[in-house]
Amino acid sequence: MQKIKGLIFLFVLIILSSCAKEPAKVLVFSKTAGFRHESIEAGIKMFQSKAAECNFIIDTTENAENFNTNNLKQYAAVVFLNTTGDVLDPGQQMEFRRYIQAGGGYLGIHAAADTEYDWPWYGELAGAYFNGHPNNPNVRDASITKTKNAHDCTTHLPEKWDRTDEWYNYKSINPNVIAVLNLDETSYEGGTNGDFHPIAWYHEFDGGRAFYTGGGHTDESFEEEAFVTHVLKALKWTIGDNKALNYGLANVIPEENRFVKEDLDNYFNEPMELDIMPDGSIVFIERKGAIKYYDVDLEQTRTLTRVEVYSGEEDGLIGLALDPNFKENNHIFLCYSHPKEE
Repeated sequence: MQKIKGLIFLFVLIILSSCAKEPAKVLVFSKTAGFRHESIEAGIKMFQSKAAECNFIIDTTENAENFNTNNLKQYAAVVFLNTTGDVLDPGQQMEFRRYIQAGGGYLGIHAAADTEYDWPWYGELAGAYFNGHPNNPNVRDASITKTKNAHDCTTHLPEKWDRTDEWYNYKSINPNVIAVLNLDETSYEGGTNGDFHPIAWYHEFDGGRAFYTGGGHTDESFEEEAFVTHVLKALKWTIGDNKALNYGLANVIPEENRFVKEDLDNYFNEPMELDIMPDGSIVFIERKGAIKYYDVDLEQTRTLTRVEVYSGEEDGLIGLALDPNFKENNHIFLCYSHPKEE
């Protein structure tokens, strides 16, 4: 009987281990080109300390050169932790946009809204831009209320959540974001957004998922259990089911200087059109009737055949297209001028 129980226990362990999800890789980005929050280090420490518990693998960087496809494609989400100013150059912006379009996730914390003012796409992704905060003191007590939009990141919170932080006002709020927490401006001095003062929101955007929370100015925020749970649950939503990114969905074309130009052949006699074959080889035509083929494996061109055409004036063999079902039927369509009878 003891053996049977042991076998059952082992069987259950095997099932549980086979069902366990792979850890989600998360990149925490904290580059600043303006004011630098001292709480960045506290935020990084929090993410690192909670990584194993939440089944995360946390990488951290302030090097914007890490915003390239080869690096970003390994991450389920990127956290902008109190970034400020212009932290990405145009090429890095393009790479991050491609990452989001491929299904990547974004979590912005506090000063992430004080970032990339000259890049409208980022403003729409983050959901709003910073528009000032109270002064003297800038950190003060305030009350937050839940909105009617339910979200897992707020289920543990009371209906009225009193906490201390630096409270941002916002401009250019994306009308498509779904607010989950609202700041009560009657509970403190210095608010400028009125009754609708979202302080945490989410949305699906340009192929990916984005969440922003306005807390996180102070070191104490990242030791406050309610706020930390809020951030971690927001990150889990941002990650989603952690499926692999699909860069085939990205429609942002890399800048021209990011391509390498290579000459495949140089000697042609009035080339007209080409088409790419399923294996990457190229079939192309010349006006006077030659049908040629560039073999991608052998890296050389050869003439397949010649079509007898009338090539006076601008006539001749002028059009070529592979059949949509070329892999099955090997059909190629040609447009040419029939040779004249003598």
